[in-house]
Amino acid sequence: MDSGLSLLANCEKLSLSTNAIEKISNLNSLKHLRVLSLARNNIKTISGLEPVGETLEELWISYNNIEKLKGLGSLKKLRVLYMANNKVKDWSELLRLNDLPSLADLVFVGNPLEEHNQETFRDDAMKKLPRIKKLDGEATFSRFI
Repeated sequence: MDSGLSLLANCEKLSLSTNAIEKISNLNSLKHLRVLSLARNNIKTISGLEPVGETLEELWISYNNIEKLKGLGSLKKLRVLYMANNKVKDWSELLRLNDLPSLADLVFVGNPLEEHNQETFRDDAMKKLPRIKKLDGEATFSRFI
């Protein structure tokens, strides 16, 4: 990601999808950023989001190569996480989302963890991530009505 992002100090929504980005960086000057779209890039690890940890509410990172969710912990205001079609395969990684107190909307379809557990994934995820109100576009309560 280019250092030219420093020119966008007042930016609230930034779309950098489909840019062959491999690493999240240079977000230090984006003090007002609320929505960041990095879908369809070549990102393998989530890191470099700390500078927007106090403001970011939505992160769209679907269609990357992400296996681990370690770098999300600083995003205390994150409400929406779209990360479909990545490479997350372990429940231990998905459980890291419990560290995000505001997270309510998760799109996770197309990850190996979901694909290998299709019959039970939704119910298991709702039990393990109780704050999620919407999973893969469907309200979580609707399964029990």
